[in-house]
Formats: sequence, C-alpha cells, structure tokens
Amino acid sequence: MEQLRRLQAEKPVLFWIVLLVGFWVAFQLLLFVAELLLGPFGLPGWAPLALVLVGLVVVARRQQR
Repeated sequence: MEQLRRLQAEKPVLFWIVLLVGFWVAFQLLLFVAELLLGPFGLPGWAPLALVLVGLVVVARRQQR
C-alpha cells in the first residue's frame, strides 16, 4: 500500500494508468466468471454483462450506507 501512495505522489500519470489497467483486468475477469456461470443456461450474450453491472451497483449501494 505504501508503494502505491509513493507512486501516486512521485508519478501520478503512471499511477492512474496502472489503476485503470487494474480495473479493466478485474472487470474482464468478472465477465469471464459470469460467462462461465451463465453459459449452460443458454441466456443471451448480454446477460453476463448485466449480471456484473447489477453486482457492482449492489456493492456500491451497500458501501454508501
């Protein structure tokens, strides 16, 4: 954690690039897992994306409380 704070202070552009890439990889991983779970049910292609987005909204709402 200290390394991230130091990176943010010393090289903010690199910090934001690393952060964005990390979020992108995590989102892709969530989509992959959702596709694995929903694949056998024969749902439309947008169903895993909807599941991930609903999950993220639920997490965000719980953190606001």
